Amino acid sequence: MESYTVAVTVAEKKLEMMELPLKKPVGTEVLIKVDSVALCTLEQRIYTGVMKYWPFASGHEFSGVVVEVGPDVTSIKADDKVAARALTQCGNCHYCRSGIENLCISGFQASTHEGLNGPGGLAEYVIFQEQAVYKLSDDVDLGHAALVEPLACCIHSIGQAKIELANDVVVMGAGIMGIFHTQLAKLKGARVIVTELNSDRLEIAKKVGADVLIDSGKTDPVEKIKELTDGRGADVVICTVPTAAAAEEAIAMAGKKARVVLYTSFHPKKPSPTIPLDLNEVHYSEVEITGSVNPKVVDFYTASRLLSHKILDPSAVITEEVPFSNLEYAFERSLDPASYRIMVKF
Repeated sequence: MESYTVAVTVAEKKLEMMELPLKKPVGTEVLIKVDSVALCTLEQRIYTGVMKYWPFASGHEFSGVVVEVGPDVTSIKADDKVAARALTQCGNCHYCRSGIENLCISGFQASTHEGLNGPGGLAEYVIFQEQAVYKLSDDVDLGHAALVEPLACCIHSIGQAKIELANDVVVMGAGIMGIFHTQLAKLKGARVIVTELNSDRLEIAKKVGADVLIDSGKTDPVEKIKELTDGRGADVVICTVPTAAAAEEAIAMAGKKARVVLYTSFHPKKPSPTIPLDLNEVHYSEVEITGSVNPKVVDFYTASRLLSHKILDPSAVITEEVPFSNLEYAFERSLDPASYRIMVKF
């Protein structure tokens, strides 16, 4: 039987290449030859030992080409370019059945390769159920397509923000998620103001369409937002910076009836950081403060269409492409704070 290679994190900064038998897809399974995998924060935390889920088959942001489908597959065929939802939901809990499957209580960790934990995109081949596989356009760039999942996360957040035409939208942070939020907010017809400490990242934000840039190391962002909005404050604030101080600033720069989206998680998780909150200010201004966690199925589908139809160009967040044969370098490169996404290519 033919075999294939899977990259597995087995200990802190230790990768092993495992050989597994390549199986034929059955039922509604789809066999995919992986083309591109983006290294996300999840993979980095497991690689560095912050999360000790070893042995772990990483790779949940990936794209590829269909090799073969099971006999019951109807929407996908061989040679289709695809992305897959590697982090899935149970479909059975209260939240899944209420249409908010992003809040599934049963976890999102699919076991892609027999005997291994993890989504497993860092492998020559993967098998997924048809319902988790999304067909892309024939001319899509598969490196771009590997970013469907993080883009989908931001699409969910943008939905939480309820952006309207000509809104003043502040995006705090210009990492990959800040850049995607900037692009999506522009597609919604907003004036986008980006706050960031890093001047290089501010330049990237400008490149993808940010209207106003604020260097938060040199300028008080709350005062500047008030100045830019004639004292009102922003209509929407999206915080992608994982600090309590940033969350406090986000609420301070919000205007009446504003929507504040805490996109990021905050560290440490235990004990969770807290901030003072003026309850009367929330009451009288009707400000809405919400979180945003994980994409829904519709968000993933929307992301696949945005990239397929080239409505959104994610090239600004791809720092470097690295061959699978040089995977250890790719992981180390991804840990560089100056990097956005490192793309592993097969």
